[in-house]
Amino acid sequence: MSVIVITGGSRGIGASAAEHIAKKGMGVILTYNANPQAAASVVEHIKDAGGKAIALKLDVSDVGSFGAFRESVVVTLRETWNATTLSGLVNNAGYGLFNPLATVSEVQFDDLFNVHLKGPFFLTQALLPLLAKGASIVNLTSATTRVATAGVAPYAAFKGGLEVLTRYMAKEFGERHIRANAVSPGAIRTELGGGLNDEFEAMLAAQTALGRVGEPEDVARVIAMLLSEESTWINAQTIEVAGGYNI
Repeated sequence: MSVIVITGGSRGIGASAAEHIAKKGMGVILTYNANPQAAASVVEHIKDAGGKAIALKLDVSDVGSFGAFRESVVVTLRETWNATTLSGLVNNAGYGLFNPLATVSEVQFDDLFNVHLKGPFFLTQALLPLLAKGASIVNLTSATTRVATAGVAPYAAFKGGLEVLTRYMAKEFGERHIRANAVSPGAIRTELGGGLNDEFEAMLAAQTALGRVGEPEDVARVIAMLLSEESTWINAQTIEVAGGYNI
């Protein structure tokens, strides 16, 4: 059975993606950091729908914990699925911060870097020995790498770095037939960055060709597709899932 690790799977896009991945018949190891109750709820939803999922704690900013996390994944694979390898990794965990360039502190900069670029880099490295031949990596980036949005410069810069890293993953892991792609959401109705108020949502919808902001499941379906056999010839791509934002 195919088993996928998805970071930040307790809420928003990650939770929706975990559920859509499970609907495709794949096992899910979802991670959470500070909200085990939310993670448990996602696991229960998946189980109620006939799928199988396990939640593990992980702080993606703590590279030093990745070795122990890998061992937890090994044990979970063996005990839950009688498996030894992963079929995919989704680097999704993250958070938003709205702060103009002139006022970003070094601590804020470093925290965003650790979660959005350094974490995915070294977590992928740590789990690479567990990825089966033909596995799929999906990195969550952002439409802010294409459309400059005042107040999110560090976040967007690190997401841009993750898009570049995605292509290098595809290049270097190609010998093992491991694919790597990025999914770049536009404005999505989640808790990221404090969510959307009515005025801001109306402005974003007006800038989007399809006339609305996105829902988590709009992105989740694409993530699940990239992990499935439907996308075996898609590699080294960044797919913007934004309804035609600022075109």
